[in-house]
Amino acid sequence: MALRNEPTARQLRLAVELRRLREAAGLTARQAAALLGVTAPVISQIESGIAGVSEQRLRRLASHYACTDDEFIDALVAMATDRTRGWWEEYRGLLPTSFLDLAELEHHASFLHEVAILYVPGLLQTEEYARAVFSSRVPELTAEELELRVHHRMRRQQITIPYELVIHEAALRIRVSNRAVSRAQLGKLLELSEADHITVRVIPFDLDDFARAASTMTYAGGPVPRLDTVVRDVPHGSAFIDSEAQLSAFRTRFRKVEAVSLDPEPSRDFISRLAKEL
Repeated sequence: MALRNEPTARQLRLAVELRRLREAAGLTARQAAALLGVTAPVISQIESGIAGVSEQRLRRLASHYACTDDEFIDALVAMATDRTRGWWEEYRGLLPTSFLDLAELEHHASFLHEVAILYVPGLLQTEEYARAVFSSRVPELTAEELELRVHHRMRRQQITIPYELVIHEAALRIRVSNRAVSRAQLGKLLELSEADHITVRVIPFDLDDFARAASTMTYAGGPVPRLDTVVRDVPHGSAFIDSEAQLSAFRTRFRKVEAVSLDPEPSRDFISRLAKEL
């Protein structure tokens, strides 16, 4: 199997999970290689994501590692044997890989939970809102780079999985452009919040004891909870978080933020009032 020059975040996640299984079993890469009948560099290549692994070898490794979670193993096999070339691959070499990895993660997710504090999330943005956000980037994007990012963001919005957004009033009020763009964005939020798979909840400014104002995050559900992922914005793009301890903390954080937000219907009324003010 040819080695990969640039493994995707999904391929790297598979690699990380296989390494975690080996380490939990107390085996070195050399010992795992001997059990599989290969050399230690092969195990290292698999665990770094630059080499794939067949279903047969993956199941043999899981057996040697004494992993008895059949649902988890099946999910790893699906990741290892997936040959999907998604629409995002059209942008490889044109956009930063973090854009492609995020689209791939959303495509394979079973659900999405998002907390937004300063901006309406990309999955719910209008084209003009997205263009205004990208136009504020420093260093400034070229016209071609700007349009590529906007086009990619619009294509990401094809998701049909359950999506729950908790959005702060600040994100609804901040004008990334002008009144018309803000009014249209609020209108799109109202429209999308009526969809069966989308839930929008608002956190108003007058909420007492809200100490989680910096907790922007996207929580993507995997095929099993062990394969969930949290995405956080960082200066160079997006950071993918997948350790169980951190996932548990972010699950708790989302539940707490969700608990203090308005219910969906009052949230729609709230957004509607804001739109009328513009």
